[in-house]
Amino acid sequence: MSSWSKLLTVLTAALIGASAAPSAFSQPYPNKPVRIVVPFAAGSATDIVARLLADELRGAFDQSFIVDDKPGASARIGAEAVARAAPDGYTLLVTTNTSHSANPHLFKKLSYDPIKDFAPVGGIMNIPVIVVVNPKLPVNSLKELIDYAKARPGKASYGYGNSIGQVTGAAFARAAGMDVIATPYKSSPQAMTDLMGEQIVYAVTDMAAGQALVNSGKLRALAVSTDKRSSLMPDLPTMSETPALAGFELVAWVAMFAPAGTPPEIVNRLSAELRKALAKPEVKERIAGFAAEVTPGSPEQLGVFVKDQLASWGKRIKDAGIEAE
Repeated sequence: MSSWSKLLTVLTAALIGASAAPSAFSQPYPNKPVRIVVPFAAGSATDIVARLLADELRGAFDQSFIVDDKPGASARIGAEAVARAAPDGYTLLVTTNTSHSANPHLFKKLSYDPIKDFAPVGGIMNIPVIVVVNPKLPVNSLKELIDYAKARPGKASYGYGNSIGQVTGAAFARAAGMDVIATPYKSSPQAMTDLMGEQIVYAVTDMAAGQALVNSGKLRALAVSTDKRSSLMPDLPTMSETPALAGFELVAWVAMFAPAGTPPEIVNRLSAELRKALAKPEVKERIAGFAAEVTPGSPEQLGVFVKDQLASWGKRIKDAGIEAE
C-alpha cells in the first residue's frame, strides 16, 4: 500500500470515529444513579418527602435516585456539598427555608450563596407554622395571648424547636410589643412536651409537630403564620387577621435545587417530572399526612419565590432583633 493510501485509510478511520463519538457519549440523562442530598437527619419531614419523590423519579427516569442525608450546622453542610458538586444533574438538593432563607441572615459567614450557587428545579411543599397553647390557659385567640403576655412582662415564656419557630416567634413578639422569654429546644416535639407540662406559656411550631396534639385536644391552636388560611386547618385564623399583626407572614418551605450551571434541559426535565409526581393524588395524600401543602412550580417560579423569601426572612430577622452569629 502506498503512503498516500495509508494516509487516506487513517483519515477515513478518524472521520468515522469522530462521527460515531457523539452517539457513544450523548447517552440520555440520567445514565447513572442520581444523588439527592438532604441537609437534615433521617426521619425528618424533608427526608421523608425526599425519599417519596426519589421513588417517583426512579420510576419516571428508570434510574436510581438515592437520598443522602447530610445533617448538621443548620443545613449548611448539605447545602455546601451540593453548591460545590459538579453541575451535571447527578447531585441534587432537597432543602428548606433554613438553608436558603434564614441562614444568610443568621450567620455572618456562609460558604454558599442561596441564589448564585444553585439552579432552582421546583417547589415541593409548604409547612404552615402555628401558635399553640395549653388548653388549661385561659386564652382562646391570638389577641388574648398578646393581652395575657403584656399583663405579665418578662414572665411569659414560649418555646421553639427550629429556625422557622425561632424567627416567627421573635418576629411575633416584636410586632405585638410583647416582653416574653424565648426558650429554644433541640426539636419541636420537645417543646410540645414542655407546653403540655405547663413549663412554657405557648409555642411556635410547624404544623407537622402540633396538628395531631391539637386534634386530640392536648393543645389549642390560636393562629397560622401563612398569608392565607391553611386547607389543613381551615378554621384556624391567620396571624395577620389579628389587628396588631396585619401583613404578618412567614412560611416553612421545601424545594429541590441543582448546582448552578446544571444544563437547562436537565433542570427542565427534572422539574417536569417533579410536578407530575406532586400532582398524583397518592403523593398529595402522603404529604398532607405530615401536615404540609403541595406547592409545585417551575424553575422560574421557584427562583422568584426564593428571592422573595430571602428578603422576607431578612426583614423579619432584622425586625425581631436577632443578630447573626
